[in-house]
Amino acid sequence: MSIAPSDSQIRLPHWGREGQERLRQARVLIVGVGGLGSPISIYLAGAGVGTLGLVDADTVSVSNLQRQVLYAESEVGMSKVECAARRLQSLNSEVQIEPHPIRLSTENAAAIVSRYDLVVDACDNFETRFLLDDTCAALGKPYVYGAICGYEGQVSVFHYGKRPRRYRELYPDEHLPKPDNAVVGVTPAMVGAVEANQALQLLVGYGDPLVGKLWTIDLLTMQSFLLEF
Repeated sequence: MSIAPSDSQIRLPHWGREGQERLRQARVLIVGVGGLGSPISIYLAGAGVGTLGLVDADTVSVSNLQRQVLYAESEVGMSKVECAARRLQSLNSEVQIEPHPIRLSTENAAAIVSRYDLVVDACDNFETRFLLDDTCAALGKPYVYGAICGYEGQVSVFHYGKRPRRYRELYPDEHLPKPDNAVVGVTPAMVGAVEANQALQLLVGYGDPLVGKLWTIDLLTMQSFLLEF
C-alpha cells in the first residue's frame, strides 16, 4: 500500500493538486543523511516529492542514533544511504530514491548536482558547503542551507529568486574552524523541519522563502531571529 497525498495538504492555500503534481515531478538532492538529513528526507518523502537523491559515504553509528532518527540499532555499521532508502521507501513506496554512497567532491559534484532541481544541505562541514555553493552557482540550482551546533541552528536559501544570494556572501572566509559536533537531538529535528519547509516552498511555490535572510534559533531561550543580508 502506498501513501496517498494528504487531502489536508492538497487543500492548503497556494498548494492544490497543481502544487502536488509539481512535487511529484521534482528531483531533490539531500547532501548528508545524518541528523539534519533524517527529518528533511522523511518530510519530503512524506509530502510526495517524486525523486530524492541521497549523498553520504558514512555508515550508521550507535553514537548517532539520538539524533539520526532514520536508523535503528540493528543497522549499525551499514551504509546510511542504503538504510535511509529502505526507510523512506517504507514510508512512501511511490518516491524514487537514488542513493549516492560517496563523499561529494570537486570531481563528482557537478555531475551529481546537475541531475536535480534543488539541493538541500544536511552536511556537517564547511568544505562541502563551499563546494555546494560554487556548484549550485555554476549550474543555477537553488540551494537550501542549514547548519546546527549544540542548541543552535540556522537556515537560509541561496541561488534563488530575482536577487539570488550566496553562501560565500554570508561566510566569505573558507578557513573557518571545524564545527563542534556536540548537539542535542532535537536541534537537527527543528532545523531540518525548517529546511524541508523551505524546499517545499520553492517546489510548490507558496510563502516567502528565506532568500537574503538568515533564520536562527536558540533552543536554550527559544528565541529565533531573522537577519537580512
